Amino acid sequence: MKKILITGKGSYIGTNLIKWLDQWTEQYQVEELVVKNNEWKQTDFSQYDAILHLAGIAHVSADPNLEKLYLKVNRDLAIEVAKKAKQENVKQFIFMSSMIIYGEDAKIGKNKVITEDTKPSAIDFYGRSKLEADLAIQELVDENFKTVIVRTPMVYGPNCKGNFPRLIKLTKVTPIFPNINNVRSMIFIENLCEFIRLVIDKEMNGVFFPQNKEYISTKDLINVMARIMKKKVYFISIFNPILKLLSKKVNLINKVLGNKVYDKTISPRLDYCLVDFETSIKKSLN
Repeated sequence: MKKILITGKGSYIGTNLIKWLDQWTEQYQVEELVVKNNEWKQTDFSQYDAILHLAGIAHVSADPNLEKLYLKVNRDLAIEVAKKAKQENVKQFIFMSSMIIYGEDAKIGKNKVITEDTKPSAIDFYGRSKLEADLAIQELVDENFKTVIVRTPMVYGPNCKGNFPRLIKLTKVTPIFPNINNVRSMIFIENLCEFIRLVIDKEMNGVFFPQNKEYISTKDLINVMARIMKKKVYFISIFNPILKLLSKKVNLINKVLGNKVYDKTISPRLDYCLVDFETSIKKSLN
């Protein structure tokens, strides 16, 4: 049996991973730990085979007054937990990094394909906090302590937060949407949970870029959601030139209609994509 500790009680990924691993109750024992105060330092980490660090502040604000807090929680705490895990002979430490460490989305009409040679270029303190933790934790690796860095693209699924539920709301109310064929890397929560399970099972080590098998176009995403909702959305091109101009200055447009993908050659060679795109959208809406 693998004994797993999740730091960051109640997180979206952690909650779903616990549900996922409940399919194999004889193979995994999972516990959660709150790390908001200093009491976690008294926990004996040596009893765990793997620690999955999910505690952190999400990318919810660009307020410069929050920079120190982001660095303290997303960087310093993550490194401190990893060091304690190593000192107490935990075999494997998994850190959830982010695709955001590679900077902005490409503007409309431009491509952004991240390969194994692409250097991270965080553009804000959230991205920097994730990147600096990511790199520092990699430095801790040795023959007895394996580190797993998971640079996830956008994670979506039932009851998720972030841009995905905003697109659901938009689909419910809009009769029209731009006819722009962009591509984005995303990962459905069940596919991510299966990836994490395999990484723990195989006691893997390294930097990983999990994603769905298919790149996803925002247009296709809206189209599938509208069809499932039995709504009609018309895709029009009349505003495309204006949107293309605005995308040079308004990054929010690029978050929705821009391009940003992981090259498929760097996807992990594991059979973790159990749910296809359309099924994942149906599950997410339900």
